[in-house]
Amino acid sequence: MTHLSHRVWLAGAGGLVGRALLDELLSQPLYVEALMRRERQDLPPSDRLSQHCVDFGARDLAARLPAPDAVFICLGTTIKQAGSQQAFKAVDLDAVLNTARAARQAGARRCAVVSALGASPGSSVFYNRIKGEMESGLRELGFERLVIARPSLLLGDRAALGQPERAGERWASRLSGPFSGLIPKRWRPIEARTVARALRLAMAQPGPALSVLESGELLDLGSTT
Repeated sequence: MTHLSHRVWLAGAGGLVGRALLDELLSQPLYVEALMRRERQDLPPSDRLSQHCVDFGARDLAARLPAPDAVFICLGTTIKQAGSQQAFKAVDLDAVLNTARAARQAGARRCAVVSALGASPGSSVFYNRIKGEMESGLRELGFERLVIARPSLLLGDRAALGQPERAGERWASRLSGPFSGLIPKRWRPIEARTVARALRLAMAQPGPALSVLESGELLDLGSTT
């Protein structure tokens, strides 16, 4: 197994997967540059963590931040929260690609991103189509290694992060009990911390230029000790 280099960007550290991923990254000998829309007081204290309030659409993002060796992107919203399809696209497509492009420009060789189950640029479902277009855009940036996570419905405490509960995840929590073993791994609800651990491990492993991890694979990798 190889190791991540010493400095990484983490975009979306205040979200469900991003917050869990921050803990994962700080458990390693890494310096983490947390890219946030607004400053947060609830992040863990660490002399290896720096917060940066940024405009994810800014063209000079690369010049404003320390050069990273890798970038982790956990940006995402819902159409309901964003208020419109266009506003959703601005976060889940435009902001993700701009962040990745800036990281690549600044020297990052590796990128990991949280996408979604069913992502496809040809999907008739707007949400899945935008996620698919985002994945396609990332593939064109020339990272030496690109890890794409496609989790199923996420489990985790959004209320603790000051986020509204999502309806689909409410159902996911109900399905994660005694019936979870009857659901195929690909569709089974998955803990955000499991996704985060799988991303960290996948990025630290040697592998092909592109790794697309479906939810069942995230569950297997993120559950290892």
